[in-house]
Amino acid sequence: MQTLLKFSQRIDDITEYFGKASAFCVLLTIAIGFYNVIARYLGRFLGIKFTSNMLIELQWYLFSLTFLLGFAYILKHGENVRVDFLYTNWSPKIKAWVDLIGHSLFLITFCVIGLYVTIHPVLQSWGRLPDGTFGTWELSPDPDGLPRAPIKSMILVGFGMLLMQTFSEIIKNVKVIQEN
Repeated sequence: MQTLLKFSQRIDDITEYFGKASAFCVLLTIAIGFYNVIARYLGRFLGIKFTSNMLIELQWYLFSLTFLLGFAYILKHGENVRVDFLYTNWSPKIKAWVDLIGHSLFLITFCVIGLYVTIHPVLQSWGRLPDGTFGTWELSPDPDGLPRAPIKSMILVGFGMLLMQTFSEIIKNVKVIQEN
């Protein structure tokens, strides 16, 4: 069990890192949004273009990263929405059983399905052709837009981290069940 707990702690450490990166993405999104607004109005006033679609798409990418990097962090800290009002009054052992069963049956299944259905679109975005070779990346249809492959790849990272954090939570729940 000690080896599994060490493994769980390493996953938790990575999740904390991604959680901090998610928080930083929020700040960057706000800063870029603020710049875009000021630059657009100042540009109209002066007749000069100070902003571009690249910055607008970057803001969209950072907004997406906020969620994709934050999913596992939210699970780790138990900040996910719980509808069941009974849960708060249960003992730690019963909570651990409920979480263990829920994570094992539903969250792992959700993550695996999420990874399965996104792997092929992500590879196509990187330019994977039907014959297995790679061509050009998927690009934004907007002028000065960003490539789509990197942000689509973060969907896999988000689901992968959520899956890893689910395993970490299962390990911690088993420990709670064994101790009580």
